[in-house]
Amino acid sequence: MGEVIDLTGDGGVLKTIIQRAKPNATGPTESLPVVDVRYEGVLAETGEVFDTTREDNTIFTFELGAGTVIKSWDIALRTMKIGEIAKITCKPEYAYGSAGSPPEIPPGATLIFEVELVACRPIKGASIGGVSDEMARLEEVKRQREIAAGLKEEEKKKREEAKAAAVARVQAKLDAKKSHGKGKGKGKSL
Repeated sequence: MGEVIDLTGDGGVLKTIIQRAKPNATGPTESLPVVDVRYEGVLAETGEVFDTTREDNTIFTFELGAGTVIKSWDIALRTMKIGEIAKITCKPEYAYGSAGSPPEIPPGATLIFEVELVACRPIKGASIGGVSDEMARLEEVKRQREIAAGLKEEEKKKREEAKAAAVARVQAKLDAKKSHGKGKGKGKSL
């Protein structure tokens, strides 16, 4: 196994990398705080498995920093990359403390987890926000296009009106010439 890394500086959360992630693998970030993990938890004192996703090959999903898991998981998972498998040793103050979590976890228990980080993703609300932002942007584009189409229509109407006015002026001049010419013609024939 790899070297033991003290993640808290007080020996409270120790991490040993069992399998490294690929070099280009990503890890949790502020924009990708939801993690999917597979794990097995054992009591350090007895080696007894108290919880696992291995038996039914399930995925456990949680949001980092939301307070839904023990402190050691929030700390350790932030340091992992997708595809990494690590052994996380958690002292009681970073796990279930002096109370434990009976009946599986006795008071003051040190826990050891083997954790695999399977995936990281945004919070559902954030992605919905992204979708609503995109919808708002598309609505704005549509509105701008409608304004532009309206302006083009106005310009077209003005051109047609100007053209009609020019045709009317030409027609009026022609009519004036015709009527003026007819008048001259009548006068000459007399």
